[in-house]
Amino acid sequence: MLSVSRHSLSIIRKPILCNSSQGYIGRSHLLSISTMSASTSNKIYVAVIGVGLVGSELIEQLLSIPRQTTPFELISLTSSTRTIFDAANPIAPGAAWKSLLAASAQKPDYKTLTEQLAALVAPNQKVAVVDNTSSDDVAALYPAFLEKGISVVTPNKKAYSGDVGLYERILNASKASGARFLNEATVGAGLPVISTLKELVATGDKVVKIEGVFSGTMSYIFNEFSTGKPDGPAFSSIVSIAREKGYTEPHPADDLNGFDVARKLTILSRTISSGSRTQTALPALQSFASVQTASLIPSALEGIPTGDEFISRLPEFDAHFSQLRADASAEDKVLRFVGVVDVAGGIVKAGLEKYSTTHPFATSLGGSDNIIMFHTERYGARPLIVQGAGAGAAVTAMGVLGDLFKLV
Repeated sequence: MLSVSRHSLSIIRKPILCNSSQGYIGRSHLLSISTMSASTSNKIYVAVIGVGLVGSELIEQLLSIPRQTTPFELISLTSSTRTIFDAANPIAPGAAWKSLLAASAQKPDYKTLTEQLAALVAPNQKVAVVDNTSSDDVAALYPAFLEKGISVVTPNKKAYSGDVGLYERILNASKASGARFLNEATVGAGLPVISTLKELVATGDKVVKIEGVFSGTMSYIFNEFSTGKPDGPAFSSIVSIAREKGYTEPHPADDLNGFDVARKLTILSRTISSGSRTQTALPALQSFASVQTASLIPSALEGIPTGDEFISRLPEFDAHFSQLRADASAEDKVLRFVGVVDVAGGIVKAGLEKYSTTHPFATSLGGSDNIIMFHTERYGARPLIVQGAGAGAAVTAMGVLGDLFKLV
C-alpha cells in the first residue's frame, strides 16, 4: 500500500493497519528532498495577488525558504486597494512586507502587471502569478497571463469550475505558450488530490469513480450529527456551533447548498476529461451548476437574507433531519454529504448519502477532515484514499507553495 508518513521526508511503502484494509495517503505530504534542494540557477519570479489569510500565510512560507536554496524571487504583491512591484529588489526574508504594501500609492492595475511580468519571461527565467483571491475578475485574466508565458498558481476555484468557455481558453493558452496552470489547492487545500488524479490519468490508469467528503464544513456537521446512533444533538444546534467555530460561511446556506462541493467535482471531472487518453462517459459540464446537487437548505428557507435569521429558523426542520438520522441508524449506517464523479456511469453528483458504520467515511473521519477515494482499474477492490485537513490557511498555502515548486 502507498502511504506518506506524517513525519517522514520521503514517500515510503509499508503495511497500513486499518479496518477497511484500504490504501491511504496520510494527513500530510511533503515534497521530496530532491525537489526542495533543487538548483536555484533558474529564477522564478513570483507575483502574489491577494494577501488575506491564505495569501499572508503563503508569503510567510515563501520567505521562510533559505536564500541559498530558494529559486523564488517575490517581486510583486497586490491587495484589493494597493500594489507593489520591484523586480530589481525582491522582497527579502524578514522584510516588513505589510508595511511596504500599506505605504504604496499604486493602485491595482492588472493590465500593467501583465506587461511587467511578461517582460521578465526568458529561457532561464520563469514567471508565476499566484491568485489567492476568490475573485471572478482575477480568474478571468488567467488566459491573458498564460498567453504571455506567465504560469498561474491558485486556490481560487472560480476559473476551473465556472463557465466552460473560460476553462477551455485556459487550456488552449497554456498549450500554446507552455506556461502552466496549477490548482492543487482548489480541491483539497494541501492534500494531494489533483496531483494524484493527474498522475493516475497520465500513467494510463482507468479512473472508475471518485467519491469523497470534500467539504470540511459538511464533514464536521455530519461527523457530529450522525454517528450510527438513532438519536443525538439537533441538526440546527450543530450547524450553529459550526458557525461559531468558523467552519461555515457567515451565512450557513452558502455551505448547505452544496455548491462548494459541486465546484470541486467539476474540477475533478474536467481534469479527468482533459487528461484521458480516450473519451470518457463524463458529461461536458457547462459549469458547476451542471452538477446534480442536492441542497440541504429546506425550501422554506431558500432566499433567507441573513445568516442570523437562517440559524434562528433552522430548528423548524430538526425533526426532518432527525428522521433521516434514525432511518440511517436502522440500517446500521451513517449520513455523509459526499461528492461523486462516476466516470463509468457518466454521472457527477453531490448530496446526502448513507454509508455503513464500518465504511472509511464513518470510521476514519474526525473534525473537519476531508477524505477522497479513487476507485481505479489498477487499484481494483482496494481504492486509493487521500485523507486529512482539507481547509485552513496553513495547509492551503502549503498546497499553493507545492504547486510553485512544480515549476522548478
